[in-house]
Amino acid sequence: MKTRSIAVNILCALTLAATALGQQVPLLTPPRVGFSFPQKQTLTYTVDWRVFSAGTAVLHFEATGDQEHITSNADTVGAINMLFHVSDHFQSVFDRTKGCTYEFDKQTVEGRRQVNSTLKLDYAQGKSVLDEKNMVSGKTKHAESGVPGCLTDLLTGVFYASSQQMELGKTFVIPVVDAMRNVAVTMKVEGREQIKTSLGTFKTLRVQPTADAGVVKNRGNIWIWYTDDERHLPVQMRARLFWGTITFRLTGNDNK
Repeated sequence: MKTRSIAVNILCALTLAATALGQQVPLLTPPRVGFSFPQKQTLTYTVDWRVFSAGTAVLHFEATGDQEHITSNADTVGAINMLFHVSDHFQSVFDRTKGCTYEFDKQTVEGRRQVNSTLKLDYAQGKSVLDEKNMVSGKTKHAESGVPGCLTDLLTGVFYASSQQMELGKTFVIPVVDAMRNVAVTMKVEGREQIKTSLGTFKTLRVQPTADAGVVKNRGNIWIWYTDDERHLPVQMRARLFWGTITFRLTGNDNK
């Protein structure tokens, strides 16, 4: 695998990041009426790279008043871990009612690369603030940028999409903040499929995220399979990139 981790690649791929500066990004649409993010839930995904078992990703949802906290831990396993060790941790805090992200933190360990970053969104001031530190070299970075209004982040965006109406053949747009860039991501509901995981067989809607430009443009295709019900739970995610295909499959869903 290349020097990007499985977690970073799938998260970046799912957003197909970075519209050009100055391009208008739509405001975040609130969750549909009757939808509620989990009060407490843990999702476990196995990650395959080509034909190899590459790692695991565990996501935990915790509600605190009007806020939702998501934590994600992604780690390589087996032969992949021996070739290139990855241990990434992500945290997101967002508004349960509006969906707006308040803070997105990343602690990445990818081979010799170790970087910690915190992105805070101040909607009252209309800006995002990024603080980043390279834990190996000690170099730091501080940057500020304007935000047009309510945005989601790289991690939350995958699950924020669950709060929107999904109809076959229809599209909806998610505004995502990625570091200092605001990204308009179009989610197209392409078809219905049955997906099998160790948890059983699910009727799903296959959704493809696209954007006009980005770090993975012209290098692959991304799909997410959401359950065809009110939950729209992502049971499978796949990124087909120039160096191979990585697939996330849901293998654990616990209310804890």
